[in-house]
Amino acid sequence: MQTLVIYDIANDRVRGRMADACKDYGLQRIQWSAFMGDLNHNRREELSQRLRSLLGEEDGCVQVFPLCDKDMRLRFEASTPGYRRRLELGRERFKFV
Repeated sequence: MQTLVIYDIANDRVRGRMADACKDYGLQRIQWSAFMGDLNHNRREELSQRLRSLLGEEDGCVQVFPLCDKDMRLRFEASTPGYRRRLELGRERFKFV
């Protein structure tokens, strides 16, 4: 089942570790603090526990959503090629003004 992970965390180090954890589970970055990919129930629970542990007592929020096929078919996306390229290359390569 597709899984959406979104987070809002002030601490750069913790936010980076959240991104690394999502990538470790095969999720793809869809926005700067949002990842999506296919995870079964057990892997989703493992990732949720890991993210909860990484957040610890830091100020922030992490949300994990399982998405059914019907919901995925109703998804809408609009983005530019430049935006997608920046996501693929990583934030550190580009400065936003």
